[in-house]
Amino acid sequence: MTQVKWISSVAGGLLLAAGAFGILESGAADVFLEATRPDFQKISLAVAGIQNAGGAEWLGSRIEEVLKKDVKRSLVFDLVDLPSLGIKAHDLGTGMESGAKAVFKQAAGNGVSVVVWGKASLKESGKEADVNMEGLVYDSGSDEVIGGKRYAGAPSVLRLMAHRFADELVFRYTGEPGIARTKIAYVAEHEGAREIAVMDYDGHDARRVTADGFLNLMPRWSPDRRFLVFTAYRSRNTQDIDMIELATGKRWTVVSLGGLNITPALSPDGNFLAFASSYEGNSELYLLDTRTKALQRLTVHPSGDLSPSWSPNGRELTFVSDRGGGPQVFLMSADGSNVRRLTFEGDYNAAPVWSPRGNWIAYVCRIHKEYKLCVISPDGQKRMQLTTGLGVDDSPSWSPDGRHLVFSSTVEGKSHIYMIDADGKNLERLTFEGTRNSAPSWSPAS
Repeated sequence: MTQVKWISSVAGGLLLAAGAFGILESGAADVFLEATRPDFQKISLAVAGIQNAGGAEWLGSRIEEVLKKDVKRSLVFDLVDLPSLGIKAHDLGTGMESGAKAVFKQAAGNGVSVVVWGKASLKESGKEADVNMEGLVYDSGSDEVIGGKRYAGAPSVLRLMAHRFADELVFRYTGEPGIARTKIAYVAEHEGAREIAVMDYDGHDARRVTADGFLNLMPRWSPDRRFLVFTAYRSRNTQDIDMIELATGKRWTVVSLGGLNITPALSPDGNFLAFASSYEGNSELYLLDTRTKALQRLTVHPSGDLSPSWSPNGRELTFVSDRGGGPQVFLMSADGSNVRRLTFEGDYNAAPVWSPRGNWIAYVCRIHKEYKLCVISPDGQKRMQLTTGLGVDDSPSWSPDGRHLVFSSTVEGKSHIYMIDADGKNLERLTFEGTRNSAPSWSPAS
């Protein structure tokens, strides 16, 4: 089977499944994914409510709903329900009132470390409307209100306000950016064509960014989130690599070599584009300097090579090759030297992607004729299966905090986009519209 054929059998279908956590039978050590979990115990946090300070009745509850889901998905906090502890949540005002202090004392006595609350208002003036939101934070460790944030904007950015507040909480307690304002690019089938689309990390506010009426596949983000690179099919025999600026829609061709040009991946600094091309007769990996346009061939082998993914420090690439007889995951230095095979279990391992922390590589593994997601450490010593069950799981992509993966699956019949924690727990479906959604790519943090 040629490289193009075996990759299209999965990547072309871009299917997926859901799963529980399983350990592969392997010579590698059986381990839990400690490194993908926070380096600290989850912080107990309660959302006391977002009160309406004027405007539509749904305003506060809608912001509160988004905020709670963001907090839970962060995996930094353990979300606590105050009423279940017998604590009546109400308008806490500025947090200095006696009633608010009583709530804080009760919460702290029940092991709650952080209490979050706020207020929101909607004011309409003619055809325009403004939403104002204020979020406040009480920390039981210091026994004081440690901060507050105010946001203002049109009703269309209401969800964004909640996302921003959630990210502020994550940053305050971890020093790392949150993921609530990240985006996911993917391929959406529309009227027989496959177009590039972008949605919020939780599946909301999806929009198409291409409208060619043919095939646009395999989107990948630039480090600054301004651009997407992807494979554009000009005809059934010609595939270029294009780049599009999301803010303006400006689009241009980056690679237009003869033959197949696929699986683009920008380096962490954005200075290099790794990709696969068959313009010299065989699918090989190449490196394009995005500044000088100089082209370097990285692999020279009679077998096919494709699907490069950069290490976080930009010094190495992982990729797929069938030089061992079937598709397997390999590693090499960014200049093409020091090539070595990483996966040995199973006859099909493909679509590798390096985690942001550099400690895992996720990939598609075939287990008992089923295509699932696995992870392996770069030294090959730790290897685990993340998903199980029916359907085909494909195209894994890491969240920028390394705590989640997004992927496509056919677990419910049609191909759709799902999110799962890096330990294989908490599967969540993100897309529901359209006939096929596949090949997701998670953006860097904002």
